[in-house]
Amino acid sequence: MSYLDKLGGALAGLLLACSAQAGKLALVIDDFGYRPTQENQVLQLSPQISVAVLPDATHAREMATKAHQRGHEVLIHLPMAPLSKQPLEKNTLRPDMSAEEVERIIRDAVAKVPYAVGLNNHMGSAMTSSLPGMQKVMQVLNHYNFYFLDSMTIANSQSTRAAAGTSVKVIKRRVFLDDTQNEADIRKQFLRAVHLAQRDGSAIAIGHPHPTTVRVLQQMLPTLPADITLVRPSQLLNEPQNAGRQPPPAVTKPAPPRNPFRGVKTCPGQPEFVPAGRALGVIAESIASSEGVRYFNTYFSGLKLELGDN
Repeated sequence: MSYLDKLGGALAGLLLACSAQAGKLALVIDDFGYRPTQENQVLQLSPQISVAVLPDATHAREMATKAHQRGHEVLIHLPMAPLSKQPLEKNTLRPDMSAEEVERIIRDAVAKVPYAVGLNNHMGSAMTSSLPGMQKVMQVLNHYNFYFLDSMTIANSQSTRAAAGTSVKVIKRRVFLDDTQNEADIRKQFLRAVHLAQRDGSAIAIGHPHPTTVRVLQQMLPTLPADITLVRPSQLLNEPQNAGRQPPPAVTKPAPPRNPFRGVKTCPGQPEFVPAGRALGVIAESIASSEGVRYFNTYFSGLKLELGDN
């Protein structure tokens, strides 16, 4: 093996190690199907951005098909009952529905949103916080081999518990990009999602096809840090879910131990003199046993002999 071959192999190993540790960021744009102009702008961005389509939206089938053709992952954005008192959209899932009615609504949604591989909730705090209600949902999704992206509109969502005993995998939103449509706020939320992906290894952010959100994505996606990889939600199904993780308790500085010796105020001993040669020897031993030196010894051990042969 030539010197260049060995060097190339070592560099490839380094790049592979770095990519394995890169933070994974998934971006999902909800509410697709009503605003083709803005939605087409989203589809011109990275195909790693996924879209969630409202089944009863005017352009649901058209936009789901177009998204799939351009390489985007498609989800069904299914209306679920909120806690707030407001008029419910057509085919909104409610906790008091029978299993048959839940199955019918999801079946119809699958027919209206072609190429879907997952489902996430539109609103839904009342539904997702109901264990019996979400168990009905998971039983149906189990037949479609769908994953469930929990938009986490409420902290005590029962989606993970409800999926127990099924093959449905649950992943959770960490950041909403556009609770406001102020560009500075959206940019701040985007950077927060990037930070969470860097810190925890992965993060999912959800936004909407607002003109301001589209502009921020157009500006910021090209400037993603090198240690962030844009992925589809389905690529995070086996990642640890850190949503709702509590920060570690604050570490308080322990009180210094009581000194039982009270008669002597100063130490009579003198510090030991260490010769310079001995100190340098200790440093050299430490460097020789470091991870970096061992790595180069492993990959470049034959280079000296090989260069001699040339």
